[in-house]
Amino acid sequence: MRKLTAFAVVAAAAAAFIAIPAAANPRGAEGRIAYSRENPALGDEWVYTANPDGTHEQLLSTTPGEGPEWSPDGTLVKFNPHVDPDGSVAAVIVNPDTGARHDLTNPDPARFNGVFCGPWSPDGVQLACDAQSRDIDPTLNGIYTIRSSDGGGLQRITANPYGEDDPTDYAPNGKQLVFLRANFSDPNNIVFGLFTVKLDGSDIRQLTPPGMELNFEPARWSPQGNEIVFSAHTPDGSYRSSLWVVHSDGTGLHQLPVQGCGGSFSDPSSIGCVHPDWSPDGQKIIFTRFSAATGDRDVYTVNADGGGLTQITDTPTASEGLPNWGTHPLLP
Repeated sequence: MRKLTAFAVVAAAAAAFIAIPAAANPRGAEGRIAYSRENPALGDEWVYTANPDGTHEQLLSTTPGEGPEWSPDGTLVKFNPHVDPDGSVAAVIVNPDTGARHDLTNPDPARFNGVFCGPWSPDGVQLACDAQSRDIDPTLNGIYTIRSSDGGGLQRITANPYGEDDPTDYAPNGKQLVFLRANFSDPNNIVFGLFTVKLDGSDIRQLTPPGMELNFEPARWSPQGNEIVFSAHTPDGSYRSSLWVVHSDGTGLHQLPVQGCGGSFSDPSSIGCVHPDWSPDGQKIIFTRFSAATGDRDVYTVNADGGGLTQITDTPTASEGLPNWGTHPLLP
């Protein structure tokens, strides 16, 4: 899905470039989407943006990568590069209107093998990151935050010496993170769970029941702050992924009735549904839909209740994934 990322202090000009101004588009407005595409013709995954109906598609950068995420004001896109020979680049931040970019690098290479930066804070000032130090000091593994402007200000939130904590979204009020935890202490029984945590590292709460087959990929907080959407296999690992929603306090866990999602792996016509994210107004969910029959992976949307399935991309020779819905104004 994505790999090592990190950050470093960049020049003052870069800091000015990344500064987050007042919102360019109201949070409730319908903005552009971003997604990565595995394109055999180009030989890697590349990041694109488009209007939410799939029109006005644009290649974001000439650097291969995946996992794009819009800044809260819709002016910038962060993604994780694939061309990184020494593992020093944690994240790439691009202005989709001008093409200007800068890279954030590992904030502390002496302590971390790699740092993967995920979500933006609601004010755009920070990024939450998964820092890995397995080959150096596993007790350092966990979630950290850094400044989005220059990669500085490293602050620790969680510790997971026997596994990996992957932050996937901030609460809209900026006071909590939702994250996926993998525990590797028993290699024959790797345990996954969905959790929330306050930014000071306190009040860690597990939202999903033990044994639930989660995908280690983004879980997203609704703009209203009351629900979190994610993907999982159910009733066990023999079924393809479907979309699930849980209240932010851990109650109300339920599967969304999205057409076709979650068939048995043994069914050659089964469908897997992964990588969900909310529209800026919380009325729709964007996700990746995989067809076992064709091998195609395309971006779709549904209403927040799981109805109204709509296909957004249709590229038989390529596969899309990890869509993110931002607030950048639509292109006419």
